[in-house]
Amino acid sequence: MSQPNLHGREPELDALVPQADIPHVYDRIAGVYDIWGRLTESRAMARAIELAAIEDGKSILEVAVGTGVAFREILERNPHGQNVGIDLSPGMLARARSRMRDVSGANYRLEPGTAFDLPVPEDSIDILFNSYMFDLVAHADMDRVLGEFRRVLKPGGRLVLVNMARGESRASRIYEAIYRLSPRALGGCRGVQMADRLRQHGFIVDAREYHQQMLFPSEVVLARKSA
Repeated sequence: MSQPNLHGREPELDALVPQADIPHVYDRIAGVYDIWGRLTESRAMARAIELAAIEDGKSILEVAVGTGVAFREILERNPHGQNVGIDLSPGMLARARSRMRDVSGANYRLEPGTAFDLPVPEDSIDILFNSYMFDLVAHADMDRVLGEFRRVLKPGGRLVLVNMARGESRASRIYEAIYRLSPRALGGCRGVQMADRLRQHGFIVDAREYHQQMLFPSEVVLARKSA
């Protein structure tokens, strides 16, 4: 199944790996995920941290914390704030906890959790960071997740998204071809575009950037919750 596209391109692919299978998929690849991340995602992730403009003393939630690469950067910038990271995969969470082992003095917690039911109160988060998750979420479920993001962000709170994007070069579309043949070979990820959907949910989109590393296409989106 695909999502209609209004800009003349082929429609976006829908998620082909069920959400119930995602923890198992990422438990299996947790031990090697950082290698993939350094090769294909590190530039987009670094730019996302930069755009987040983190100041110490904030309330920050990372949804889909993975192995904790971004979370470690967040802690270094926000040691006296409140930092919460959640993930569906026990294997990825174990890697994240290991990465924080030598962190001292920072206020944080890492715990199992789902984007469909965030474990924080309404209007409590200054910055919500989320990377390489919406490319795993079915189109029919994206609105529910964005509703949760909007619920927990403070008015004016920042949302920073990093996703696998739709390739903008011919070569980068090789990943879409791989996904069509074997979705699990890409961890269930396929290219998405989130800016328009964010606007539909009352977010103000301040920036949307395309990054390509090892031909792998990513988008970085900075948005704010409107008052």
